[in-house]
Amino acid sequence: MSETSKASVTFVTIEAEDAGQRLDNFLLKMLKGVPKSHIYRIVRSGEIRVNKGRVDVTYRIAANDVIRIPPVRVAEKAAVPATVSGAAQAVQIPVVFEDDALIVLNKPSGMAVHGGSGISFGVIELLRAQRPQAKFLELVHRLDRDTSGLLLVAKKRSALVKMHEVLRENHRIDKRYLALVEGVWPNERSHVKFKLLKYETPEGERRVKVHSDGLTSQTTVNRKQVWPDQASLLECELKTGRTHQIRVHLSASGHAILGDDKYGDATVNKTVARHGLKRMFLHAWRLSLDHPLTGERMVLEAPLPVELQSYLDILNSQGK
Repeated sequence: MSETSKASVTFVTIEAEDAGQRLDNFLLKMLKGVPKSHIYRIVRSGEIRVNKGRVDVTYRIAANDVIRIPPVRVAEKAAVPATVSGAAQAVQIPVVFEDDALIVLNKPSGMAVHGGSGISFGVIELLRAQRPQAKFLELVHRLDRDTSGLLLVAKKRSALVKMHEVLRENHRIDKRYLALVEGVWPNERSHVKFKLLKYETPEGERRVKVHSDGLTSQTTVNRKQVWPDQASLLECELKTGRTHQIRVHLSASGHAILGDDKYGDATVNKTVARHGLKRMFLHAWRLSLDHPLTGERMVLEAPLPVELQSYLDILNSQGK
């Protein structure tokens, strides 16, 4: 939208797809470029009305609500950054599954899921640049930048809301990761439970540590393969979804993920890098869940990326 001052009052009728949102969130998306403080001000002053009446910014809009929006100055929509535009032409993230409600991507390692903190763009910005006609594209969950694998994107608000319900009820979704860790993991099946607390380093970097004041978290660990005195391949089931959960759980158990530059051993990481593993060995390989709209059970898989499988092949060849 070009930078203009709208000449007249606008009336917007809410469709079922947009119902359930807070009024302020709806207006922020509709009036892109208008400062949040200004939106709050015109709601408080009564210039924004719903069904001819005053409401608060926390009001949940409903289907068929009629919202009165006064003339507002809308900042010119920023052009897609050249870096995103260029990447949109050159980078294609593999699509594992897609229908009218969901896109399931196989995210590569090294790509953030969204821009911010010095990162100009991520997966979601790239996807939006590649699909300018899409009315709705939102991340359902996140993966760490260095973690590869299955990433869910909603194409409808109703699907996003339902998926967030599923994620809150962990028994309705089964998320499995493959991790290669230092040393020999002692048990075939383990339940790792630590309380995790977020904090920032003096440099402003986000980290997580085991702490009594943290949030309860649980990871079930299944040992898949062992290379004596070297490494163990683990399948990790997330029972809770805390930031950096698997990485911290495994590190705190004495078996850090190989290639993990935040919670791993720098000397070990340098050694495995010389032998071909130049990234963190953590991959979201399997998701089992009910489709958010149809209820049909879905099982989605993404095999190990070539660089991870190649390192396992190296380990296997050493034992021959």
